[in-house]
Amino acid sequence: MTQPFYISVAVSLPVMKSYTYKVPDHLQAFCFKGRRVLVPFGNRRVTGYILSMPESCEGFTAKNILDVLDDHPLFPEAEILFFKWISDYYIHPLGDVIKSALPSGLDCHDVSSVFVTQYGQDRLNEGRLTPGEEQVIEFILQRQPCTLKKLKKHHKNITINSLVRRMERKDLIIISAVLKKDGAKVKKEKFILQSDEPKLAVRMSKKREKLLLLVKEKKEISLTGLKMHIPTASALIKPLVQAGYIKVIQRQVFRDPLGDPVEPDTPPKLTQEQEKVVKRVQGNLRNGFSPYLLSGVTGSGKTEVYMSLVRDVVEKGKSAIVLVPEISLISQTERRFRARFGEKIAVIHSSLTRGELMDQWRKIALGKVNIVIGARSAVFAPFEKIGIIVVDEEHDSSYKQETGLRYNARDLAVVRAKFNNCPVILGSATPSVQSYQNVVSNRFEELKLETRINQHPLPRITLVDLKKYKDARGYDRIITPELSKQIRICLDKGNQALIFLNRRGFATFPVCRDCGKALACKYCDVTMTLHKGQNVYRCHLCGYARPVNIKCPECNSSKIQPLGFGTEKVESMLKTLFPDARLVRMDQDSTSQKGATIKILKTIRNRNVDIIVGTQMLAKGHDFPSITLVGIICADLSLSIPDFRAGERTFQLLAQVAGRAGRGEIEGKVIMQTYNPGHFIIEAAKKQDFIEFFQNEAPYRKALMYPPFSRMVQLKISGTSFAKVKAYAGTVADVLKALLENEGKQKNQVQILGPIEASIQKISSRFRWQILVKSSSSAQVNGLVKAMMDHPKIAIKSGIRLAVDVDPYFLM
Repeated sequence: MTQPFYISVAVSLPVMKSYTYKVPDHLQAFCFKGRRVLVPFGNRRVTGYILSMPESCEGFTAKNILDVLDDHPLFPEAEILFFKWISDYYIHPLGDVIKSALPSGLDCHDVSSVFVTQYGQDRLNEGRLTPGEEQVIEFILQRQPCTLKKLKKHHKNITINSLVRRMERKDLIIISAVLKKDGAKVKKEKFILQSDEPKLAVRMSKKREKLLLLVKEKKEISLTGLKMHIPTASALIKPLVQAGYIKVIQRQVFRDPLGDPVEPDTPPKLTQEQEKVVKRVQGNLRNGFSPYLLSGVTGSGKTEVYMSLVRDVVEKGKSAIVLVPEISLISQTERRFRARFGEKIAVIHSSLTRGELMDQWRKIALGKVNIVIGARSAVFAPFEKIGIIVVDEEHDSSYKQETGLRYNARDLAVVRAKFNNCPVILGSATPSVQSYQNVVSNRFEELKLETRINQHPLPRITLVDLKKYKDARGYDRIITPELSKQIRICLDKGNQALIFLNRRGFATFPVCRDCGKALACKYCDVTMTLHKGQNVYRCHLCGYARPVNIKCPECNSSKIQPLGFGTEKVESMLKTLFPDARLVRMDQDSTSQKGATIKILKTIRNRNVDIIVGTQMLAKGHDFPSITLVGIICADLSLSIPDFRAGERTFQLLAQVAGRAGRGEIEGKVIMQTYNPGHFIIEAAKKQDFIEFFQNEAPYRKALMYPPFSRMVQLKISGTSFAKVKAYAGTVADVLKALLENEGKQKNQVQILGPIEASIQKISSRFRWQILVKSSSSAQVNGLVKAMMDHPKIAIKSGIRLAVDVDPYFLM
């Protein structure tokens, strides 16, 4: 009798532990760590991930797996420990951690689907159904396959559950589990090869002769490539295959998400500062894990340092991960790396289609590339031998995932580097307070680049006090005379100007002139924003839209006054003030379509535009030498947000956007409009002095025990009933406080703040409450929250969600 073969599997369900399954004899040869399997779980089938091969299964009878879903591991064995660390630290189910790390489109699971029986069809034809039954059956027939969830969502009637059960008992419908596979598939393409010798004679037209000549020259050519020469190739190949002139085979191909071809470049000579940084990191490689903070002024050549270090690692046969915060920045970074390293690069970000993303992942897993450039999810790239990890613009909030697995890619980059015993470089001209405190406490080593490339000076920043223009008429309250004058000078010299406002839309505060009520979202506790180009008022949280000619919901008046301003309004003003200038706007609205971001960036790079109006999308990392003027419309917008990081984010944003000016041969200028010219954050941003900002900010954080001087977990409770959410939040707080009382002397080291309503009390019809747990000990906070999650009183109530956010970034 053969020895039973067991595997430990993490299932993609909200359960914290892994499960042991037995492998049938015919599947044993295909089971390897990192592959997906289809397993029974309760009454359904779900995807699982193989973690290990335990020798025995004691105390219970293991179920058999149903199938192995992959022909190669989706992640290396070395990454399993990394996934387990993430699950433990972020208090998140292990299977869901792995699912979040992998490209979407790889999950298989059972879905309850509804089918009409023959008896139900006959009763419908005979007209012998009740109106409710008839409505249900017609809905199912129109939408085959129809899931039970879709049926219940469509029918708002509260009795739909009992109606469906009654129809199932009457044999009118049947509910069955159907295995659902998410959408991404391997792409295959036809390739045409020359055959040894033809078997039959066939009439040779000029197109057929041309096709055979092309196949002979290329030896092998894809059908897509053939169509570029002969558009009707699809119709031509069939008779030639039958006659034996050519052969057709199918082969997997990778979708290419990379941009236009780029000319190869040669590495420039490093400056003394750059060379010193590179040698320092290279000299420490033998020491294994070493975290560095690469700080310095904007435009000091950090990317060239990254490329030098990546080249060194790749030459030693290892791999590199380069993280960038914005999809718009990936294009610029990808072009520079492709110019240096050719096509041995993969890109990973959310703008790729499911198929493109899966192909990039397979290329990495199969070892076809050794450099990955991407947004936060690229930190999970399935490399086995990582030589270096780079996090560019490490301060950026985009590295924090705000739904599902709420991880911070910057922090995970440091952890993964430690698991792989390699250096990690966190780069920024405006480091996060967290990272700089790690330098102060000697956890990180600081590397500095203090001068711009080619000794270009930093831009001169001029503050304009907006209080002087509070009573001004026309455009002067928004585009002050000082800014308007500098834009005209910039345009006359043939240069480009960047006008920055971190608020999109045309008017941000529509209000009724009769009753004074603001036009609020129906589903969220925020006012709506007028988008003039789309002719709608839109909520920026849930996307709900109202027509522009709507009447006031409170008093039915049609006198809605659009107050406030956003990028769309600023763009309109600039078109009026500078009719001779070519304008482009870059914000979430103008870049919503695939490829729009790349198109706008290309327009700016090719100097086909004179004035760029943009939000924070343009504030970080972009290198446009022709931009010599930056105008900041209102520097104070984010200062008053009720969040302890509001000052830090404001400083970083202002210093970064100011750094877009003067990166070429001409000195840059910045006009910074503000209502608080004396505020220490505005002063520090004007000087582009991070140390001054840090020395002012850190004492506040320390006194109030906020990160980086404590570790924090935010518990987010939401639901559709205000009373139920409030009561559940109270229960969670009571359980936490009771558990803390049992901690003895250590209880004084933990603070529990709340429960309290969130700053935005309702989003998408869900009421929101929150609790903050903080302590100087990460283990203590983590342990307390885990104990709370396991408490019997915390069983999730219907319609209520409890989300755990470890190291939260936004407290709104």
